[in-house]
Amino acid sequence: MSSPTSSLAEQLIAATDRLCRDLKGLTFSEPTACVYNPLVYAKAPHEIYLRRFGNSKKRILMLGMNPGPFGMAQTGVPFGEIAAVRDWMGIEASVDKPDPEHPKRPVEGFACLKSEVSGRRLWGHFSERFGAPEAFFTDHFVVNYCPLVWMEAGGKNRTPDKLPAGEMIPVTEACDRYLGRVLEVLEPEFAVGVGAFAEQCLGRVIESLELPTPPKLGRILHPSPASPAANRDWAGTATKQLEALGAWV
Repeated sequence: MSSPTSSLAEQLIAATDRLCRDLKGLTFSEPTACVYNPLVYAKAPHEIYLRRFGNSKKRILMLGMNPGPFGMAQTGVPFGEIAAVRDWMGIEASVDKPDPEHPKRPVEGFACLKSEVSGRRLWGHFSERFGAPEAFFTDHFVVNYCPLVWMEAGGKNRTPDKLPAGEMIPVTEACDRYLGRVLEVLEPEFAVGVGAFAEQCLGRVIESLELPTPPKLGRILHPSPASPAANRDWAGTATKQLEALGAWV
């Protein structure tokens, strides 16, 4: 554990490094054919994100599930739509190649031309509402529960909730430990899951911690284009949900 005198960002970086060590070497059965961890090969932009925007206590912590193939898998930033990370947050850094690299899921870093719809919706809404990124990150922070990206032989993405329960036990233990540390470091008043899976993870970890003042748990609709509700008016729905929770006014 980091020294109490180290900065909050350094404590988050230490928690991230521990998470990567805990996840290293885990194996997964078919149909999983390849696993990426962008916290390893996209460590540089992720650490810029933590140092620039994670170095203060937060009122609202938002939790995603795991990286999208054209977002965090490319940039190392949660919901990391490239235009949002590069042009709005002002983050751009070198990204290495995962080993092995799936031939149908190349990592091109900030040169990737494909768009992460979930990230475009999420960061686009926050940029419209708050303007400068500093205005958003003063009270908010966004992390993902799990950094791993699972892919089938054909390139199809597999989300954590689709993996066998036995294979997820060590993943869940590592990610719960990481999330608990993030909650201890940032001390949010509200903990908001982006989607039901993330809300469940937050609820489980909050219950396991002995926090002086546990955060109020809530959820917003996931911005995935696979969700018909998100395709109708995701920004409006998410805003209403945050207002109902008391996180936004």
